[in-house]
Amino acid sequence: MAIVVMTEHESSRPSKARAEEMRALVFRGPNQIGIESVPIPKPAYGEVLIKVTLTTICGTDVHILKGEYPVKPGLVIGHEPVGVIQEIGPGITGYAVGDRVLVGAITPCGQCEFCLSGKLSQCGGAIGGWKFGNTINGAQAEYLLVPHAQANLAKIPDELTDEQVVLLADIASTGFSASESGAVQFGDSVAIFAQGPIGLCATVGARLKGAGLVIAVESDPIRIMMSKRMGADEVIDYHKQDIGETIRKMTRGRGVDVAIEALGTSQTFENALKVLRPGGTLSSLGVYSGKLSIPLEPFAAGLGDHKIVTTLCPGGKERMRRLMELVRHGRVDLRPLLTHTFTLAEITKAYDLFANRKDGVLKVAIRP
Repeated sequence: MAIVVMTEHESSRPSKARAEEMRALVFRGPNQIGIESVPIPKPAYGEVLIKVTLTTICGTDVHILKGEYPVKPGLVIGHEPVGVIQEIGPGITGYAVGDRVLVGAITPCGQCEFCLSGKLSQCGGAIGGWKFGNTINGAQAEYLLVPHAQANLAKIPDELTDEQVVLLADIASTGFSASESGAVQFGDSVAIFAQGPIGLCATVGARLKGAGLVIAVESDPIRIMMSKRMGADEVIDYHKQDIGETIRKMTRGRGVDVAIEALGTSQTFENALKVLRPGGTLSSLGVYSGKLSIPLEPFAAGLGDHKIVTTLCPGGKERMRRLMELVRHGRVDLRPLLTHTFTLAEITKAYDLFANRKDGVLKVAIRP
């Protein structure tokens, strides 16, 4: 994928004015991104400004860059922030300037119908909880304005580093949610299709939920190795093995209880459906473009008691607190997934590396 790097805008205003600006990655159109100088936001009621100390690039950001998921030109993208509180707006209690905080990719208000019904990700309406880099400026910048901050700022325990918690903001919360939404039970067999960052976290999540057999489907040698490190019992290389036949043998002809689709393609969706047992659940995490089709035979013409569920990354400060407890007590360590580190000034290089899967990349850390 070719990325057009937009020339950085240098303000012609006096240096005092420039001191109130920050550097941020701005989306200008499909395959057009670049570092620009933009105003540092001022927190209003219920908002907090954080200085971003670590963030990442997500697969969803690549979908945005390619034009596969539409956002408005001029938007600062990114949604996986760790930072330090810089300024606190009115109406916020229990926080102080200098607090280290993790903010989820999903920032619910905590007050609307959807939030009060437990659907925080859908805050205010369809996909409404995802604001950063979607409907408001995001985290690939020096500073970030956090909405509904009282509901979304999770203080980071002193003993945890930024690197230990940054992936909790999105990919861990998303990956773990596949087994939660899929209602994985003790002893279940679970197949995870694709072992990119989300799929690897789904592998970890299946283990956390008590799966008896965790099967990963992947062909990339580096990702196969990492999948085993993250807890997969078996890994099927679909270039070398027939997925359906191999999984039937592993499950004694039964099929898996839960299949997790973590790539977002029609082919992986269909393959996940094909390996389900009767009454099994397909838990979908992929961000899809184009059309999905459901083959009639594995779907039993609609009579197989199958369940298909989708999940948008759970967010909010309580979700982040719970995930940090898993890290703090040694249940989860996602640092091996951070394979590369770049400065904000180098972020277009990071996008090229990440989007084109160069040099064995899994996740890139960005230090503003």
